[in-house]
Amino acid sequence: MSTLLAASLSTLVFCAPGYPGAANDAQPLVDQFASAAVAASGWPAGSLAAVYDPTEDGGVAKLKAADTVLAFVPYPFFVEHATQLHLMPLVQADISDIGPREKWTLVAKAGRVTAPASMAGFTLLSVAGYAPDFVRNSALKGWALPSDVKIEATGQVLSALRRVAAGEPVAVLLDPTQAAALPSLPFAAQLQTVTQSPELPVALIVVVDSRVTATRARSLQQGLLKMGQAPGGADSLAPLRLHGFVLPKLPADTAPP
Repeated sequence: MSTLLAASLSTLVFCAPGYPGAANDAQPLVDQFASAAVAASGWPAGSLAAVYDPTEDGGVAKLKAADTVLAFVPYPFFVEHATQLHLMPLVQADISDIGPREKWTLVAKAGRVTAPASMAGFTLLSVAGYAPDFVRNSALKGWALPSDVKIEATGQVLSALRRVAAGEPVAVLLDPTQAAALPSLPFAAQLQTVTQSPELPVALIVVVDSRVTATRARSLQQGLLKMGQAPGGADSLAPLRLHGFVLPKLPADTAPP
């Protein structure tokens, strides 16, 4: 098989569990990104296809496919699946209006949660709830949740916050965009920020199961790092809310893939 034919089988999977967006709507954007990344990296034109999946299960299934060599994943997904899927960080996303790192915010009813033990029997809802290892050991590393706390995924954050305000035994873990909207809520006075995570990566592009040679990975990494300054690069980044990429800077205790 020729090098070009082998390259044509390469796929980059965008996986964004919990966030709104349909695959059909996202496809033109990820196609544009893949073309720009290939051009910036010196890979053969047309050698990288891109697909989008808004679900955890769908993303995991796609990453197991032999032609998937790269993935663009939120950090919670990486924490949850890096070891199982052998994900090796290549670059870290620099997100418009956020940056390459972010803090997650735990919110509960005002005055109800004063210590981790106060959350015994609670349900914790979050867009990152599909990744309980991330929630417990990364976002809330310094806030030891009781073992009986149920961690559940939700994309309906406003509804979850209403449940908190109503006094249900519920807390919500918010990303920065969601947390920034709290003061605008009519019931904001009934909510309280309990704790915040340390600064954590927002998202990563990773090599899947060593399916990219070191040489190709290096050229892609260099291309992605320069992409924000390359002609046309910014145009392909902006629709995905990307400013550019930086070298990965993961917490010291991140489990190896």
